[in-house]
Amino acid sequence: MTLRLGLTGDVMLGRLVDEQQLARVPGAVWGDMLDRLQTLDGLCINLECCLSARGQQWRRTRRTFHFRATPDWAVPALEAAGVDCCALANNHVLDYEEPALLDTLDELDDAGIPHAGAGRTESAALEPAFFPVGDRTVAVVSLTDNTPEYAATATTPGTAYVEIDVDDAETRRTVETALGQARSRDPDLLIVSLHWGPNMETEPPEAFQQFAHWLVDDGVDVIHGHSAHVFQGVEVYDGRPILYDTGDFVDDYAVDPSRRNDRSFLFELSLTPSGSPAELRLYPTEIADFAVHEASDEAASWSRERMRSLSEPFGTAFDRAGEALVCALGG
Repeated sequence: MTLRLGLTGDVMLGRLVDEQQLARVPGAVWGDMLDRLQTLDGLCINLECCLSARGQQWRRTRRTFHFRATPDWAVPALEAAGVDCCALANNHVLDYEEPALLDTLDELDDAGIPHAGAGRTESAALEPAFFPVGDRTVAVVSLTDNTPEYAATATTPGTAYVEIDVDDAETRRTVETALGQARSRDPDLLIVSLHWGPNMETEPPEAFQQFAHWLVDDGVDVIHGHSAHVFQGVEVYDGRPILYDTGDFVDDYAVDPSRRNDRSFLFELSLTPSGSPAELRLYPTEIADFAVHEASDEAASWSRERMRSLSEPFGTAFDRAGEALVCALGG
């Protein structure tokens, strides 16, 4: 039986999304994508906000934006979509300081939603998340190179922070520690979710490509990138998908008219009986009314063409299946 695992870019449920959702049912934030999300056998997102009604805005260093969602609707919304794992290593999980981060961890724990990338200490932040997809086990390691002041320490809460540099001894030690913990339970699929790089960049730098290749060479099955707010090209390296950036899935951000950060995809992996990725399907999405929707014909056409163009330098070619782009993997 083929199992399907969905991956999304940034899910930011604060600010205007939060305001709108206080007057809507929790599942409304997923728009007409809700049915598709619910049919997946697994779903992993980057949660780009904290879940809390506590805390004060981070002022220790300059921060322009602060994202916080009301747990009373946000947690039921995650449950409604069938979210199985939240990557938390990003530059917003501490926007309302430690109390809100700790609430986020507790809210997800109480809901039984595994998470990785942030914790009460550095060792906790590096702990992988595990969740089942059918009868297979998926492990997720979540890391970020954003906002070093949010990094967890041996005694303080924060994120799993690394420099994206394969030659940096501290980075290699940190990543190997996290991967070793993930492998300790012999998962069928190992994902590294990376919140890396600056905003609005349409191509990954050479250092990111080297880092992704190093991870695959070290046994990682899927690279799940995000942070740029716009999707980047897909590379298939040694049969493993490298999603350099999955863009934005839902938020309230201003839209760049050329880079179109309101457009992206639901990235769907089909898994072999052994749990390896066999096929990648990209379903076009767009954000409107502070919710995610299936892309309009015009938006879908634009996104498919742009993804093909951005992926071509990596030697990645896509076929078309209905509204989706399809790419065979190594299996």
